[in-house]
Amino acid sequence: MATLRGFESPCTGGKRRNCNSNIVTKFTASKITGQGFSRGTQLPGGLLQEREKRAKWNGIPTLLQKLYESSHPNSDLSHAHNFLKVLSSHLSMEAMSFVTEDMKTAQESTFPNTYTFDLFGGVDVSLTFLMPDFLLFLDSETTKLNTFTSLDCLSVLYNCCICTEGVTKSLAARDDFVLFLFTLMTNKKTFLQTATLIEDILGVKKEMIHLEGIPNLSGLVQSFDQQQLANFCRILSVTISEPDVGNDDKHTLLAKNAQQKRNASPSRAEVNQVTLLNIPGFIERLCKLATRKVSEATGANFLQELEDWYTWLDNALVLDALMQMATEDAEQSSTGETSSDESSLATSPLRHRLPQSMKIVHEIMYKVEVLYVLCVLLMGRQRNQVLNSTTPLYLIQYELLTLHSIWKLGMEGGSKTKTQNCSLSFRNKYLLLNSQELNELSAISMKANIPEVEALVNTDRSLVCDGKKGLLTRLLAVMKREPPDSSFRFWQARAVESFLRGATSYADQMFLLKRGLLEHILFCIIDSGCTSRDVLQSYFDLLGELMKFNIDAFKRFNKYVNTPEKFQTFLTQINSSLVDSNMLVRCIVLSLDRFESQTEDVKVVEVLSECCLLSYMARVENRLSFLFRLINIINVQTLTQENVSCLNTSLVILMLARRKAKLPFYLNALREKEYAEKYPGCLLNNFHNLLRFWQRHYLNKDKDSTCLENSSCIPFSYWKETVSVLLGSDRTSLCAIASYIDEPFMDLDRDLLED
Repeated sequence: MATLRGFESPCTGGKRRNCNSNIVTKFTASKITGQGFSRGTQLPGGLLQEREKRAKWNGIPTLLQKLYESSHPNSDLSHAHNFLKVLSSHLSMEAMSFVTEDMKTAQESTFPNTYTFDLFGGVDVSLTFLMPDFLLFLDSETTKLNTFTSLDCLSVLYNCCICTEGVTKSLAARDDFVLFLFTLMTNKKTFLQTATLIEDILGVKKEMIHLEGIPNLSGLVQSFDQQQLANFCRILSVTISEPDVGNDDKHTLLAKNAQQKRNASPSRAEVNQVTLLNIPGFIERLCKLATRKVSEATGANFLQELEDWYTWLDNALVLDALMQMATEDAEQSSTGETSSDESSLATSPLRHRLPQSMKIVHEIMYKVEVLYVLCVLLMGRQRNQVLNSTTPLYLIQYELLTLHSIWKLGMEGGSKTKTQNCSLSFRNKYLLLNSQELNELSAISMKANIPEVEALVNTDRSLVCDGKKGLLTRLLAVMKREPPDSSFRFWQARAVESFLRGATSYADQMFLLKRGLLEHILFCIIDSGCTSRDVLQSYFDLLGELMKFNIDAFKRFNKYVNTPEKFQTFLTQINSSLVDSNMLVRCIVLSLDRFESQTEDVKVVEVLSECCLLSYMARVENRLSFLFRLINIINVQTLTQENVSCLNTSLVILMLARRKAKLPFYLNALREKEYAEKYPGCLLNNFHNLLRFWQRHYLNKDKDSTCLENSSCIPFSYWKETVSVLLGSDRTSLCAIASYIDEPFMDLDRDLLED
């Protein structure tokens, strides 16, 4: 019998109790150094069997040894299949335990079978049955058996990935293996397991793969049926989304701008998006999937039943496997064929207990994936190509159940980034309404004696929502039923806000005001006890879009906020986080400025005199207080996409002051505030640096600045001109920041902006 280096064989005496630990130590060391033993096949079979009982390996090293011996070209593949089935059963129990016990971490729970399988080289042995070199030796008679063998290999690899993160990372590092996995997706029998394994591997891969490197990607995608294409979107979502930079320094606008200068070429995600769009008919097929009706709901407690299923089946593999079980059983029943490998699934009592709600969960989950891919493409550089390829883009005609469940299930499943992009983003927002609601908008415009917006006039009535209510109206009903602190409210409010975003439309605002949206938002801010900052921010932003320049909205506001206590609570919510509420502050300042120029209108004069909110903002000391705080809470190094709006709101206040020739008064007030707070120069120097950054950021030729014009109704040329005036170097100019900073405190030569 061959002996191992470092061992005495057979083990005797004091050495005996250390044999097992020495074997593990040797294998562990080999994984680190790359030298020595790499799998159980290199150990004597007798030694493995001798150590089996005390080591509690469940026969895994011995099975791996036999499996390896079956991997040679002339071996009987049926033996390998049997060994793999036994190994798969050991690992699947641990994987299911991991999934159903709230995804325990390695520190909280150990998985001895998976650990042993990986330690003794099970991953490498499994790969020999998947990679091309082995498949070259198969003849046509063994093709079907090889499919079942491949399924078991995929199963053990996926179960290892679930329980051992190191396995996933090692597989992800093998580009040849990752690309090869895509070739297995051509086989319908192995598609599901392959897709699930790929999704896990790509989730930990350090570098995003190039989709163009996948052999015959176009042919592969075109060969997918609807179910496969929906499933494939799970993989695509990882390959076309820009990686999340988190909350570190890279998240600041300063760092992002510097990175864009260094990386002028398109990102890998953008290249992958182009690759997908070059596949003939790809977008059209996704649109058909996105608009396919979900199965009808039955029973009064359907939603609760649906959510209960989803809570238990929070792992896509489990749900997919159960649904595949039902599908395969139906296929076998129709053909009269049932293989020995599938008979256990077909006769499983669970198969016969699958309710209608599970099927609906399955359909909804994949509708989310399809919608996410479409939304990412709609938000990318190729947006116009996506829109032009869909004639028309039917992304809005969903059942109320589907709409509600997409947010519910997406958020509960932790897919926050996915559901946030499933907002109402498309070419013509009026397709969200039905014909009757479009007529209502026209009537509002006519009554107010204002022209209808062009998009409304050009809306193709044959494409709008059917039913008694349009999607937007139904969305409002869904949002109102959510608890005040519900995180779903954040995304729902964002979706409604996207309908109002852009050039302000009085008719759009009145349409929503008539449905009680303003009162509902005010209730949530003032009376509901909501404490979620994210949810409150979405309320503030939506309220700003709903009230901007709308005198009727301010009149309704004053009717609801009818006591000093309510108004003080409202102000407290605004002041508790100005980063979250500054867009609403901007709306109030802009609206007040417009109303003050409409004093010939009796209704405007009446509301100006009665509205507590407008009266509050009309006091210059309150506007100055907001201005001081807006400038003080940000600096160039901390600017992000979230808080840069504070800089723009402060600019709005100063632009309006400049129009009335009061800019010097405001700048002098900032100077006096500095001295009162005993840090002269600090505030104005900071503001000077912020405006220099603003110029570099917003005057970039690739920067779309129309949003600033639309949100303020102030031409962008006036924005640029005001910033230039404020940054003027002439210290005799009363409109230049430099003239309000005393010489000892000047810090304007210090360049804080990174190239």
